[in-house]
Amino acid sequence: MIKFFAIGLLSISSLGFAQNSNLTINVSVLKNNTGVLTAELYNTKEKFLKTSYKKGSVTIKSNTASIIFSDIPKGEYTVMVYHDENNNGKLDKSFIGMPKEPVACSNNAKGFMGPPKYDDAKFTVSADTKITIKMTSAH
Repeated sequence: MIKFFAIGLLSISSLGFAQNSNLTINVSVLKNNTGVLTAELYNTKEKFLKTSYKKGSVTIKSNTASIIFSDIPKGEYTVMVYHDENNNGKLDKSFIGMPKEPVACSNNAKGFMGPPKYDDAKFTVSADTKITIKMTSAH
């Protein structure tokens, strides 16, 4: 009986230490309401714009969209969002790899002759966090 009580007490006390957060991403200045907005969350510099940690899509209303990623551990992250106008589940690119659909990153980081740098797009999640990204018309 004491063993079960001790295990229960340890489980309850560890909840305060392992608490994860929600990340809300608000995207504005979308040029229309067609298709969906897709957000890709990255949790390492090495995987930035290659392999997302989490990915989700939402409908667009009034040229804005919000997506929430739940159960996010504390740490450093980046986000890339794109307006999947034809709703085909991917970011369409030209034959040279340039996006054919509107795309933006956290901190509204911009690249020069390529994608933005990880350090320009990174942010920290230490509690429930909200970020805002303005979609650019250039792509």
